[in-house]
Amino acid sequence: MSEFVVSLDGVEKHFGAVRALDRVSLNVPAGICLGLVGHNGAGKSTLMNVLAGTLTPDRGAVVIGGSRPPAYSVAIAHRLGVRCVFQELSLCPNLTVAENARVTHASIAGLGWRGRAGRLILDKLDEIFPGHGVSAEALVGDLPIGRRQMIEVARAFTITDEKLRLVILDEPTSSLDAHAAAQLLAYVRKATRQGASCILISHLLGEILSVSDAIVVMRDGTIVAQGEAATFDRARLISTMGGRAAADQPADARPSEAAGERPLRVRARPPNQGDRLECVARAGDIVGLAGLAGHGQTDLLLAIFASAGRRSESAEVRAPLAFIPGDRQSDGIFPLWSIAENVGVRSIARQRRHGLLSRRLGRAFAAQWREKLNIRTPDMDDNILTLSGGNQQKALFARAFGSDAEIILMDDPMRGVDVATKQEIYSLIAAEAAAGRTFVWYTTEIEELRHCHRAYIFRNGRIVSEVGRKNMSEEEIISASFEEAASP
Repeated sequence: MSEFVVSLDGVEKHFGAVRALDRVSLNVPAGICLGLVGHNGAGKSTLMNVLAGTLTPDRGAVVIGGSRPPAYSVAIAHRLGVRCVFQELSLCPNLTVAENARVTHASIAGLGWRGRAGRLILDKLDEIFPGHGVSAEALVGDLPIGRRQMIEVARAFTITDEKLRLVILDEPTSSLDAHAAAQLLAYVRKATRQGASCILISHLLGEILSVSDAIVVMRDGTIVAQGEAATFDRARLISTMGGRAAADQPADARPSEAAGERPLRVRARPPNQGDRLECVARAGDIVGLAGLAGHGQTDLLLAIFASAGRRSESAEVRAPLAFIPGDRQSDGIFPLWSIAENVGVRSIARQRRHGLLSRRLGRAFAAQWREKLNIRTPDMDDNILTLSGGNQQKALFARAFGSDAEIILMDDPMRGVDVATKQEIYSLIAAEAAAGRTFVWYTTEIEELRHCHRAYIFRNGRIVSEVGRKNMSEEEIISASFEEAASP
């Protein structure tokens, strides 16, 4: 096995009755990008956690550079040159950017260590994400999730006295806009040309096909296909994962009434917008918020959410609403609660019988949405953290869709959601819009904007352009995102 950077041999892992990995063997040569794909719950992240040393396999071996460490752990993996960018980011929110860099580099010590750690991480950020706008003294917890993801990626590629053999990238572009994602993928190609290896996990199949040298497909804890990337296309990937390709053109799902006859649901404008464009959403609208990450889209969603039920100068809200966050760990799930409780917390009234909460009704409600969104779990009474990241996100969709909300705000909500589930959710959004529900949807994926009736493009905290579905091209959106005087 010495010709491989890392090898996994017959790895098995169980979580109670759930078989997460079933005799998985995987070899990663030097100097390649290996794409790893599969639906939520297929075992991808579990396999990478074994490789990164954060999980101990029940059976099987981890071989690094041809030798098998007697006891494998995160510290040993790091010393042997294996780094991991986790789907659920692992930065310490109460530390600065420089201090987080020091956490993984014990050799940075003595007087002036903060300055050296800061230069190390900023140099790598400059190399991967030119124009990133991150300060070494910034507190990580105060940064938007997109910048936190940039820092996590850059930290994984930093080198001091340890070698760098393999970087595992688990959904690394899920919180990045199209521009930053392109910067990262270009750097992955550069890093592999220089001899490092990468494992790229992504539900964006275009990323996998464009960057990978080889591809591995997982399903139900096993590897079901692998080979050179040139032997795969999108259709083969989807069919191998056990799904089917979706129609190219989204349905125009909206009530048949003219726009003026449909009731106004949301009217909002960012601070300092002046007399320029404002975000308007009527019953049945699917409205997109686009542009580079961190330019005010999430702030507008939060302003709309905060304006519900009260008067506000920044936003007008005329119906009940629900919010689906992209940062599920910080803003979405209740980690001490069960899956069923997380799904049903926004729909308490539907679970009452004679004025009291009914466990039977609660379980029936949760079971209905488990089936509707295919939440992969043996028991909805299990803790929410037993789910994979993508299935946790499905639970947040179920919470919002199952509620009485007539307006649903979505803050880049498809983070970590597999391609088949995305298509199901797109169809559900279209059907709900046709029934009169309103969606205001911030997404970093330009492809998702095609499911919106129109999109507002943000730059430097302001709406600078409005684009209808017919004119919604990548070129138009990127141009508006960068031009200072983009026309409305």
